[in-house]
Amino acid sequence: MLGVTRGSFTGLWRDREFLKFWAASAISDLGSQVSTLALPLIAVLMLGATPWQMGLLSAAGAAPVLVVGLFAGVWVDRRRRRPVMIAADVACAVVLLVIPLASVLGVLTIEILYAVALLAGTLAVLFDVAFLSFVPSLVREGALMDANSKLELTSSTAQVAGPGLGGVLISAFGAPFAVLIDALSFLGSALFLLRTRVTEARPARAERGSVVAEVREGLTVVVRHPILGALARCSATTSLFRGMFLAVYVLYMTRDLRLGPVAVGLVFATGGVGSLAGALVAGRVARRYGPGPAMLHSILLFGLSGMAVPLAVLVPRVALPLVVASEFAQWMMIVIYYVTAVSVRQAIAPNRLLGRVNATMRFLARGVFPIGSLIGGGLGAILGVPLTLVVATCGLLLAVVWLLWSPVRSLRAMPTSGRTEGVPVPG
Repeated sequence: MLGVTRGSFTGLWRDREFLKFWAASAISDLGSQVSTLALPLIAVLMLGATPWQMGLLSAAGAAPVLVVGLFAGVWVDRRRRRPVMIAADVACAVVLLVIPLASVLGVLTIEILYAVALLAGTLAVLFDVAFLSFVPSLVREGALMDANSKLELTSSTAQVAGPGLGGVLISAFGAPFAVLIDALSFLGSALFLLRTRVTEARPARAERGSVVAEVREGLTVVVRHPILGALARCSATTSLFRGMFLAVYVLYMTRDLRLGPVAVGLVFATGGVGSLAGALVAGRVARRYGPGPAMLHSILLFGLSGMAVPLAVLVPRVALPLVVASEFAQWMMIVIYYVTAVSVRQAIAPNRLLGRVNATMRFLARGVFPIGSLIGGGLGAILGVPLTLVVATCGLLLAVVWLLWSPVRSLRAMPTSGRTEGVPVPG
């Protein structure tokens, strides 16, 4: 069983428990976007950070998914998920409060920023794994797509509005105060989660093995399952070549296309609008065409639309419209893929393994991104930036092959009760 069965597409708007959970997610998403802007600005403007120190700060925030990601899945599977999210929210608020407090006391250093970024990143990994694993206990299987679409909608909205709000707060009150606002947002999220009343089954102690054995079990389920494995390989391929692409993307826009800061900002803002559009239509696309075709075609169009970026060099007069259109289309397509893929894996994976399945997926997808970034930087120096973008975009098209060679292409309805028709979950 996947937990309490409640909510349908229309019913989710009347489901008070889901609405409280949705509010918690929205508050946390918006606050996190503020800190994403505030931390590097504190490092640069207040502490005079060098490029190397900025790289270390970025790495401190990204490293936890590689270091603790798989173990977070084991920990989440051994506990009820709602208390884990509440504890992570409260702990993250306490960690972030260190920055404004240290600033007021005059003891803020770059080392404190490293520690905050590392701890906050670790707690974010734990929260995210529990978050994705809790949704099937909150809504019935048939409402997973709609629940994930709504959650992604507010996440995308935060991506669009958050940096602007953060900029206003930082300009008006200073970056440390903006971090204080983010800390309070985590407390607000925790309060809404406390008020979300959902009965979660207590994990069975008899099924537990060693931590290493449970990590291995989660990896085995993902890699060997014909659908989960295909989704993992597709996401990892996309992340690898996306890392290559983004490593030289800004350089390409500023140097090769000669776009100014305003134009570059417009491009990225358009991506946020595209993600909003994707979240709005993901459920309808999956219901009309089936989750398999929806994922297959969205990931194919994601790669194809990226071709407009290197093409812009050949037609400089319409370079900005081409890049803007590509950014919108790519974000729209990747969000459709993501919402559908998350819903499918939540439906397939048994509740006792859901934390490890989600953690493994995130580990495999996000873990290869920095590798792609390094490759992209190296190729940019050897082949040149435009040709590197061509290579990366061709690589993005390879991701669809994993779906074509799997049962995903014929998945016409959402799987139910931890099983896909004719495809039992291994283990």
